Amino acid sequence: MTQLRVVLIKPSKYAIDGSVERFKKGYLPNATLYHIASLTPEKIGDDVPVTVHTVDEYVWQDLSYLQLLQHDPDVTTLVALVGVQSHQFQRALDLTAYARHHGVRHCVIGGPHPMTCDTSSLQGRGVSFALAEAELIWHQILNDALSGDLQPVYGADRRWAEQLSNVVINPPNMTELARYTAPMLGIYPVRGCPYQCNYCSVIKISGRQVRSPDLDSTLESLRRAKRAGIELIMFVSDNFNKFPGVRELLQAMIDERLGLRFFCQCDAQIAKDPELVALLGHAHCVEMFVGIESFNRKALKAVNKYHNHPGHYADIVRLCGEAGIRPHFSNIIGFPDDDENEIRHHLDMLKKLHPTVASFFILTPIPGTEQYDDFRKAGLITEKNLDRFDATYPTWLHPNLSPDQLEELLYHCYVSYYGFLLRAGGLSVDEQSQAIYHRYTAAQQTHPMAGGVDRIRVDTVADYITLRRAVYDIELAPLPDSLPLSAQDIILNRMADWSVKRNAEHAFS
Repeated sequence: MTQLRVVLIKPSKYAIDGSVERFKKGYLPNATLYHIASLTPEKIGDDVPVTVHTVDEYVWQDLSYLQLLQHDPDVTTLVALVGVQSHQFQRALDLTAYARHHGVRHCVIGGPHPMTCDTSSLQGRGVSFALAEAELIWHQILNDALSGDLQPVYGADRRWAEQLSNVVINPPNMTELARYTAPMLGIYPVRGCPYQCNYCSVIKISGRQVRSPDLDSTLESLRRAKRAGIELIMFVSDNFNKFPGVRELLQAMIDERLGLRFFCQCDAQIAKDPELVALLGHAHCVEMFVGIESFNRKALKAVNKYHNHPGHYADIVRLCGEAGIRPHFSNIIGFPDDDENEIRHHLDMLKKLHPTVASFFILTPIPGTEQYDDFRKAGLITEKNLDRFDATYPTWLHPNLSPDQLEELLYHCYVSYYGFLLRAGGLSVDEQSQAIYHRYTAAQQTHPMAGGVDRIRVDTVADYITLRRAVYDIELAPLPDSLPLSAQDIILNRMADWSVKRNAEHAFS
């Protein structure tokens, strides 16, 4: 009998100075890590025991975990890079190159980037790529690791499961939680988004059909979280209000008196559902993230975000205030028609609404999205090179603003808005601390949502680039083409159209 050692790693990314981004404290334990860990059985095959190790690189302050990426003759090792986004892809390649160099035969990279981007040029080099949701392929990967060989690609014929398995999430232990600013846990009670915003990767990663595990699974995950000492739940689903069972879940949380505070994300149509907002507050929702993105209806329509109506944004602030929920508005700057005056006007409009929390992001073409494909065909996408291998990432040639101007305006929005909140007063102690942190961090030219507190420097890309060349024969993975959907995925997406059409009278007015 052998033993299967599964090493799940959420890779970090390389910072501008070439170092691996690491923090003394992180914000939130990565939800994908613990989701896949919970999908992993304790035994597999002919009663082969399985041990699981989870590593969130962003909060690992030393390199001791790299020992897990080295051959051990007493166990079969499977190294899985999970939840890999495009800006983390170079780092994921380096970690698998490290593992291969040190004798580990079984390595696989999964997550948003390989699911939505063409990785064919890197396939067949001893590292596998997972192109589908873990529910569809994870057990096959585990069995193949035991049998001796991984396939080059998993999930090429189908990206999404029609139904999600009823997995119960086992929360991090207290040692793992100590790496974060507070004991929090991310849970997916629902996946999918019925809309078609062309700049967003969610519908390419999770699909447009809204799917969820059963209610009992989610409730048991919450019970285990409470018993483990978790104080805040992050429902990391992108459209919590589109979850068909949302009211039943919230009422069950109330009835069981779980008392768990939680954060959720809702679309702007939540403005039309005051009863749900009130129920969220009663169930101990403390913050609601809403992607308002713009006050310019023309800009919203241009990116297919028809369901956002700026005239309803004030209703969201009011309803959240009545329910005791902090409204958190997400804002995008750099739409094609934006100039400096338009962005400053947006900031003024936001101040009039006065949401308790605001985040700002630059419109960037994300590989795998329709906008990325359109911009690339039009010759508008280029590589922004910051004098290091892994600082190269796609940007686009904005007609009115340079990348430096956009970055300056981004930090200006943060500093100006949170300065406004602090001057206006009326914040709780926690809200005041949050405002000070956002303003200070942005003033230091660092995005407040970068992933943690207090950067530390341990290793750099220079420590790994030789291995990358040896395994993949590249200096830098090229900008990818988008990965087309399979016929089955297209059919599943079409099933979501009914919900959009049902709401068309309201959403497209």
